Amino acid sequence: MKNRHIHILFLNLLFKYFLPAAIILPVLIIICCVFCAANGVWGPLPDFQELENPETNLATEIISEDNIVLGRYFYENRTHVEYDELSPFLINALIATEDERFFNHSGIDFIALIRVLKGVLTGNQNLGGGSTITQQLAKMFFSQKPRSKIDRIKQKFKEWIIATRIERQYSKNEIIAMYLNRFDFLNLAVGIKSASKIYFNTTPDSLSIQESATLIGMAKNPSLYNPLRRLEKTKKRRNIVLNQMVKNKYLSENIKDSLLLTPIVLKYNKVDHNEGIATYFREHLRGFLSKWAVKRKNETGEKYNIYKDGLRVYTTINAKMQAHAEQAVKNHLKKLQDKFYVHWEGFENAPYDTSWRVGQIDTLIIIPAIKRSERYRKIRDQNLSDEKVWDIFNNPVEMSLFSWDGRFDTIISPIDSIKYYNYFLHSGLISIESSTGHIKSWVGGINHEEFKYDHVKDGKRQVGSTFKPFIYATAIDQFKYSPCLKVPNVQVIFEKENWGLDEDYIPENANKKYGGEFTLTQGLAKSKNTISAYLMKRVKPRKVINLARKMGIQSYLPAVPSLCLGTAEVSLFEMAGAYATFANEGLYIEPYFVSRIEDKNGVVLESFSQSPIEVLSAEKNYIMVNLLQGVVNQGSGGRLRWHYGFENEIAGKTGTTQNHSDGWFIGFVPELVTAVWTGADNRAVRFRDLHLGQGAEMALPIWGEYMQKVYEDPLIDLSKGDFPLPEGGVSVLLDCDQSNLINNEEEF
Repeated sequence: MKNRHIHILFLNLLFKYFLPAAIILPVLIIICCVFCAANGVWGPLPDFQELENPETNLATEIISEDNIVLGRYFYENRTHVEYDELSPFLINALIATEDERFFNHSGIDFIALIRVLKGVLTGNQNLGGGSTITQQLAKMFFSQKPRSKIDRIKQKFKEWIIATRIERQYSKNEIIAMYLNRFDFLNLAVGIKSASKIYFNTTPDSLSIQESATLIGMAKNPSLYNPLRRLEKTKKRRNIVLNQMVKNKYLSENIKDSLLLTPIVLKYNKVDHNEGIATYFREHLRGFLSKWAVKRKNETGEKYNIYKDGLRVYTTINAKMQAHAEQAVKNHLKKLQDKFYVHWEGFENAPYDTSWRVGQIDTLIIIPAIKRSERYRKIRDQNLSDEKVWDIFNNPVEMSLFSWDGRFDTIISPIDSIKYYNYFLHSGLISIESSTGHIKSWVGGINHEEFKYDHVKDGKRQVGSTFKPFIYATAIDQFKYSPCLKVPNVQVIFEKENWGLDEDYIPENANKKYGGEFTLTQGLAKSKNTISAYLMKRVKPRKVINLARKMGIQSYLPAVPSLCLGTAEVSLFEMAGAYATFANEGLYIEPYFVSRIEDKNGVVLESFSQSPIEVLSAEKNYIMVNLLQGVVNQGSGGRLRWHYGFENEIAGKTGTTQNHSDGWFIGFVPELVTAVWTGADNRAVRFRDLHLGQGAEMALPIWGEYMQKVYEDPLIDLSKGDFPLPEGGVSVLLDCDQSNLINNEEEF
């Protein structure tokens, strides 16, 4: 009886005091925690302005003229998309999996919290989480990684406060877009736009049910459900998402059943500044934009940052033309490299000039190349002795090397890898729309990962006979010569006393044959040095240099007679811009590659254009075009007719430098000029003879294949029309008798 009274007394106390306290106390603790979080006791909360403009790193996008994203600059590879740019499958998968009652709560889902509490009390870990999409967004934007469990509890309450504020500031659709734009899907796929491109080569609005489910499945744990590393785990997680979509009536059972067994088909696009098209151009553009950003300030007064401000840079590059250009360079260089290997087979000092001795090669080529290498710089930072450094460079190690048949793994010493890479021939190509100055394609080299040097803008090489048109143009501008003017094919002497030389200068023809006469058309078509020397002696070097300057050549040009043979070193970029003057009726337009720059909201920050400057009158320029057509019709550019089958009007000039170190071809049609250079990085690496080492063999085939691809592409509208005749016609004779040309003569 006594025990019964004690039991009843205990129950009365329990229900009267202890049970209410057990309920009220946690509530009071929660209220206290919320109060502390809301009032900054545990650290500041973002203010209204921060919620309106949350700090987000957005990648700068590089966009072609045909609206293709060429690449991005970023700290985080993130590009913003709006809600209406998201696939409905993606939205449905997100809500079904991460927050079923998303549209029914105000940032905190109390039903889910009760479920979580039940799971804690019962030990059941499969009842699901309690964080809403809005809470997850708050965590992504504003929370630091907690250092302890106590910090994580504090952080959780702050997330609650922030989530409710976000819900007041933004619509549900905006919150979904913000969440997907912010989430890191790994492999440099930050945000849904990057993830769609990297994993499935598509856009967020085009994601399929399976693709959407795969990406949303990653939201639980992107490392654990990484499709590149754990495909089966990712598939199982994707199937859970599909089941959730059925549960929430976003998907039918029949469709789900057909998808469950379907494998995940990735279309992975590696994000790397060495990957994709226009790699050399993008690297040059990076420098241009960095200089631009220093001079520009955003709405907050800070300088623009190309890695986080989400700029949109609209370029003049045509993605289709760029792809054709890169393919043409690749196709020809692969074949030319094979010829180069065969050409040097059996030579002890291959592929270096045969006059060089082993000691000279080591001292002047190999050792400087070693000291320029990244490996050497890292080793020297360790303060090792010279002997130890050379031991390291001579010790074979595992290495991945570039080849035209793909990269391959091997064991090779660093010094031998340098010798291996010295063997490679390189090329550069730039294509410019003559009437606007828009650069349409830019190929700086053969492989940006392995060879960083840009042969379009950074490199300057001897231009050889491609410089001769400037001499002809100067003479025509001064004297209005007809292409039919006959000049004796005899050696011209530049007397030392009259030209300030140490000795007389007497240019020779490549074949050392003289006699008879050549018209100017014949002289340029066959690149006769005697004819160029004759004109140079008439017009003088200073006049030629002045004209070249007006046509955009800024490189040093020596005012000496040998300039008539193209001894100057000029960049491919400058030469293409200068030749574009001929294609543009004598008007020079400085080439450029950015049309406009917008901020992340689409506001135009700056537009770019260039004004034409008259260099030659339309008539005199047409005479020059006629001369340059002769190179293609009857001279060293003739294979464009008989091999590549072009029937439209084409003008251009081949060029070959001393010892065949550089091969050039610059050709143009009325709307487009394209310049090509081919050679080795080191000028001692070259073909031994003119047959394979001339511009017509090294560079012209790239131009021919590129233009074939451009003309064949139905999405590229390039005319095959004639060069426009000047108003009023031409007052000099153009139609000369060409019957006495010797078609098998080589140019120099």
